[in-house]
Amino acid sequence: MKAILVQTTCSSKEEAKIIAKILIEEKLAACVQMSEINSFYMWEKEFCNDEEILLSIKTKKENFKKIKSKIKELHSYDVPEIISLDINDTSKDYRKFIDKNC
Repeated sequence: MKAILVQTTCSSKEEAKIIAKILIEEKLAACVQMSEINSFYMWEKEFCNDEEILLSIKTKKENFKKIKSKIKELHSYDVPEIISLDINDTSKDYRKFIDKNC
């Protein structure tokens, strides 16, 4: 089992909680963490500085396509951030936790 971390940002805590809850309930993620962040970026030729909620989603690599689809379905952004990062090192017990809960 290959573990990955998927990241997405949300416009509100409410949206983030909905996405996190559904990913956990549908066994697409073992754990989702929420963090308040400030994002700086260009959108349609304008500089933006927004408060967002970052979701860090721990899951199996095989779930990425379903997670990406679910985020697009539930998300309010036209172009949501959906990034997958390989988890190269983790404890055996945490890897088992991910495998058991996805």
